Amino acid sequence: MHNITLIKGDGIGPEISDAVLKIIKSAGVDINWDIQTAGADVIEQEGVPLPQRVLDSVKKNKVALKSPVTTPIGKGFRSVNVQLRKELDLYANLRPCYNLPNVKTRYEDVDIVVVRENTEDLYAGIERQVDDNTMESIKRITRPASERIAKFAFDYAFKNNRKFVTVVTKANICKLSDGLFLESARNVAKNYNIPLKEILVDNCCMQLVQNPNQFDVLLLPNLYGDIVSDLCAGLIGGLGVAQGANIGNDYAVFEPVHGSAPDIAGQNKANPTAMLMSAIEMLNYIGEENAGKRIKSALFKTLESNIKTEDLGGNTSCTAFTDEIISRL
Repeated sequence: MHNITLIKGDGIGPEISDAVLKIIKSAGVDINWDIQTAGADVIEQEGVPLPQRVLDSVKKNKVALKSPVTTPIGKGFRSVNVQLRKELDLYANLRPCYNLPNVKTRYEDVDIVVVRENTEDLYAGIERQVDDNTMESIKRITRPASERIAKFAFDYAFKNNRKFVTVVTKANICKLSDGLFLESARNVAKNYNIPLKEILVDNCCMQLVQNPNQFDVLLLPNLYGDIVSDLCAGLIGGLGVAQGANIGNDYAVFEPVHGSAPDIAGQNKANPTAMLMSAIEMLNYIGEENAGKRIKSALFKTLESNIKTEDLGGNTSCTAFTDEIISRL
């Protein structure tokens, strides 16, 4: 029996959560889910979007599966994702991006792993108002955080037989902050027999859309990592198929990359693939690799049969898509 926290978000979050839990149960994995809620709806009852009870649950269970939570734009509360990462020191954001069967894309054989530093940079939220017409945000980069995310990237590359790591910065302009991140990557690389390549973030974006197959593992600071990981998701079919994991020394939270899609909430149109892919990574993390392989195989067979949700060019509902996967387990 595994004890795992399930954080149900809002929008399509509850729908895709239910779908994924149904698939995992059908695969025979014995999990005791500690179901928690977070987001805007929780504020009305508890005053904060991320109550302490959610953090306590993850700290107790060590592992969590999370669905999307809406983040207000330009006002309101800070991102629940960012709060979770900071409070639990989930310093590594891991986003494997590879083609899924029968999902139409402009590119074939894409296989990129984005490793993003998760706790500092502009996402630290250090902002102030200088005057009525001027606002400031502080870009904070530290050597310890930069070296540990670089070590995570190289350890991942070593364990998964990746060929090289490319560090992505804007060190020609941000000479101190990005310069420190680049220097840290260079220092860590000396301890591995894995090549380190270097590229500026603007050039990286151009190269990704011209020839994504030239990249393997990408190592980035927080802001660039957020942007580039979504770009990479676009290479493989969109956010609806993009998985994500937030990993620290003590805890791990697995979640889809996409948002809460409130415009289709409650319409049975949601695509559970991204959350299911994230759950498969979670199963691998807790030692249930066999179940993860079976679920992944069933998902791929479903897609190969041209059974797809609307966002992927099909007309299958969320519940029907879920049932099709279960039938192929």
